Amino acid sequence: MRICGIDLKASNTIFSVLDINEDDDIVVYIDMKIKKIELVNDEKQSDVDLYYESISSFLLENKIEKVFIKKRAKKGNFAGGAVTFKMEAMIQLNEICDVCFTTSQSIGAYTKKNNVEFPNELNKYQEQAYLAALVAV
Repeated sequence: MRICGIDLKASNTIFSVLDINEDDDIVVYIDMKIKKIELVNDEKQSDVDLYYESISSFLLENKIEKVFIKKRAKKGNFAGGAVTFKMEAMIQLNEICDVCFTTSQSIGAYTKKNNVEFPNELNKYQEQAYLAALVAV
């Protein structure tokens, strides 16, 4: 099964793709050419359409079976920006795969219980997306 962890930051959708062999629980990070997609201007319909098409193409071309988005707070000091919620909705509307959420608390608990080693190919900015997918395994 191929899953994709997503971290939404500002106007960027950051990806981390994992291949899971369900027979022996082996998890392999897939170093994709596309590591993030930006929603350039959320008020311009053509940019929103392009973002949606880019997300859908990424999921389809890479045979993603399930997406795990790192959940963001809706209010308070650490609340996600309005644009990230718009991006989240477009990801949820994709017709290619299921979308689930991973909380910061579950990521924190996972990293405390497990010795997480990040793949060498993984960029620093992809770590939260990687953890969102890893927690779901």
